[in-house]
Amino acid sequence: MNQEGKFRLIIFSSLLMLINVTPATASSIRKVQDYSSQIPSVSQLSDVSPDDWAYEALRSLVERYGCISGFPDGSYRGNQTLTRNEFAVALNNCLQNIESLDTQIERDTLATIQRLQSEFSPQLTRLGNKIEQLETRVTTLENQQFSPNLELEGEVIFAPLVAIGGNKADGSGESVEENVALGNRVRLTLESSFTGKDELKVRLQSRQVAELEEVTGTQMSNLGFDGDDGEQFEIDELGYQFLLGQQTSITLSTGGEGLGDYVPTVSRWFSGSSDGSISTFGRENPIRRQGEGAGLGISHDFSDAINFSTAYVAIDSEDPEAGLFYGPFAAIAQVTFTPLDSLAFSLTYTNSYNSFNTGTGSRLTGNPFNDSSDAIKANAYGAEAAIAITPTFNIGGRIGYLEANAKDLSENPEADILTWTAFLALEDVGTEGSVAGLIFGQPPKVIDNSFGEDFEDPDTSLHIEAFYQLPLNDNIAITPGMFVITNPEHNSNNDTIYIGTIRTTFSF
Repeated sequence: MNQEGKFRLIIFSSLLMLINVTPATASSIRKVQDYSSQIPSVSQLSDVSPDDWAYEALRSLVERYGCISGFPDGSYRGNQTLTRNEFAVALNNCLQNIESLDTQIERDTLATIQRLQSEFSPQLTRLGNKIEQLETRVTTLENQQFSPNLELEGEVIFAPLVAIGGNKADGSGESVEENVALGNRVRLTLESSFTGKDELKVRLQSRQVAELEEVTGTQMSNLGFDGDDGEQFEIDELGYQFLLGQQTSITLSTGGEGLGDYVPTVSRWFSGSSDGSISTFGRENPIRRQGEGAGLGISHDFSDAINFSTAYVAIDSEDPEAGLFYGPFAAIAQVTFTPLDSLAFSLTYTNSYNSFNTGTGSRLTGNPFNDSSDAIKANAYGAEAAIAITPTFNIGGRIGYLEANAKDLSENPEADILTWTAFLALEDVGTEGSVAGLIFGQPPKVIDNSFGEDFEDPDTSLHIEAFYQLPLNDNIAITPGMFVITNPEHNSNNDTIYIGTIRTTFSF
């Protein structure tokens, strides 16, 4: 026997010695099967631990494709045992993100993904069904709710106030009651949008702020947030605004809006009743204060620098005899220019019928014809400008001229009324967001009246005002302020009047 034959014999003999010659009985086979059945497959596991192949496979996908956002540094540090449902959620998110990637997936990765999908098929199916059910519920809720976008805003004003002076300016000879009173105003505003390009606004208001003209004898002393609703909440404003194209907006109001609410202002530091001038006169050009009621406004931007706005307001729209077109009304048209970020100015025209009293001037400016006329038509012209000398130092002024004609009197007498104002606004004084304001001007005055010289104002009143709006935080602001009226009612025989208040505004 050669060497090769001997080697083969040795190998064959060794193999025979390794073979268990015990026969394989049915009992032994069953034992093996029972033992095998005790080793669960991945699909039978109740939890998935970090040592399982599925966990490692998912971790590999995350590290390779970044398909799950983990910690802020982008790492995925999963090291906790997960239930199969939790693992299925992570796997589903990862697979969806991988599908959205514009990249080629390697063959071994595809095999891993297919195996994961197969092993977790029941959980992924249930997850998909739950997502569909949630989407159906969300759609149902969106269809059933009143509005997809609804906001509630609140504002509360507390203000101690006082008027100081000698005698009242109404000629009664009575003294000004120099008592400190506490006023308050509450506003709740609901704003809703149905399309994302419109707004439905409902504002409820309750006020108990004294109208100081009753204390001083002149409406020149009125505060910019005064009024008394008898401790009752009323619908103060109800309006709907929507876009018509990209540059035009339409505003419909059933009440609570004045002419000035429909047009832009270039003196934003003074116009707000809760964060602007403390006086009615200081808030805006008085010619914009003719009339309040149901109305229609249109605003169009010709460009970023030019806006044209117009509006019509019916004063007694709720009265069937007057309605929208047969009673007192007021209309306005204004062009606003903002050629530079540091410059803005406007030109304003108003037309009114039996609604020209601005509530800011002498008694004669609201009754220049001694109650003899029931058909007074007025045309008014105004201009206003504001210039930013620096980003925080602003100056400006406004002027208004009004012609009132008594159409039902012989010779149609005409009264000419003039008002003007200069102002200064300093921003971020002492703290960011603060505003220090100074106002110097002449309240509306009858400068000429063909009805008779007795119905012209003899002298000139001056309005001098200073206030400082200090924001304590995003929701609370305190505004101490005072103003002085010299020669009240444009009459040098009347005593100077001093008005002071500390307006605290809470917004939420």
